[in-house]
Amino acid sequence: MEGRRIADGAIGGIPATTAAGGDRTREASLALMAWFRRTARRMDWRETEDPYRIWVSEVMLQQTRVGTVTPYYRRFLSSFPTVKILAGAPLDRVLKAWEGMGYYSRARNLHKAARILLAERGGCLPSSVDELMTLPGVGKSTAGAIAAIAFRQDVPILDSNVKRVMGRLHAVREDFRSPAVERSLWEYSRRTILPGKGRETALALMDLGAMVCTPRNPRCPACPLARWCEARRRGIQDAIPRRPARRILPHRDVVVAVIGNREGKFLIDRRPDRGLLGGLWEFPGGKREPGETLTGALAREIREEMGVHIEVLGKIGTIRHVYSHFRMTLHAYRCRKAGGSVRSAREWRWAAPEEIAGLAFPRADRKLLEIIASRRGRRTSLRERGMS
Repeated sequence: MEGRRIADGAIGGIPATTAAGGDRTREASLALMAWFRRTARRMDWRETEDPYRIWVSEVMLQQTRVGTVTPYYRRFLSSFPTVKILAGAPLDRVLKAWEGMGYYSRARNLHKAARILLAERGGCLPSSVDELMTLPGVGKSTAGAIAAIAFRQDVPILDSNVKRVMGRLHAVREDFRSPAVERSLWEYSRRTILPGKGRETALALMDLGAMVCTPRNPRCPACPLARWCEARRRGIQDAIPRRPARRILPHRDVVVAVIGNREGKFLIDRRPDRGLLGGLWEFPGGKREPGETLTGALAREIREEMGVHIEVLGKIGTIRHVYSHFRMTLHAYRCRKAGGSVRSAREWRWAAPEEIAGLAFPRADRKLLEIIASRRGRRTSLRERGMS
């Protein structure tokens, strides 16, 4: 019986369908719309009706905060103002425009999807959720957001902010990751939409989750839905959503070699398209295995990855960085090729500093490049003063 009750959308003790419940939902939705008219946030992507620009913004917002997205959004669209231009651009240019925002699969998927749209639909985005979901990198909530915001359809969304709002509004104590719970949250989101107000509802729920119904210390007295919020009535809003046990991130020591040649170029290679930091360029190297010294690990990695023997000349620096699922300490060494010919299953090249400046690198490698550039600048300054 419990399984059916959840599947029908009655989670947290709130009946799925009653006449009174329908009236309450409509009242809450009207209050939400009134609040949104007073408080709506201004954003570049809300000032346009162009589905392409709205699509780009929704993909960027999948893993990144609004304040961080804005300058990247402007820079990206100045380089790729249309689907056609994005589809025709080399992937390196697209990744460079995305550099620093992380989760690079989003950029690769945008590029891939643009080429599909140009080849199959004349560069136009489809308007239905089902068709949007066929594009690389577009899941159900992103498709709903595009359909609602760009095409004004009455379809629900369920990003992390909206999940939290719906979960608290209906006092959902169960794990949001449960398929049955997620189905009910989708239904709650759908029932919030007033006819003809799909766009406004999507934007209002996003704003409410970002500004009022925040993950910690929600501003309940300022919430337009406080009167109807079951979690607030029970005093359990801070316990929703259920927080997973805090993970201890594992640590990795990573070694990289900065190998130069007589022309002043550096040896770099490109990461595989799939996986962490896919498609970005980097200095060759890899993870230190248990029992290895840092320089021993570096010699092994370069031999295995690039097919050459190296002489380690000295350490350049240490850079610490945190990814979503591990912490890394990157140890960079200045090296010289001591034997063998470069061969690698990856794409590789000898690149001059000015060429490297135009390529996309992971943030840790970009910090390393800044260290290298500052040292080169100091040496140049000393030579100019006759002190070297």
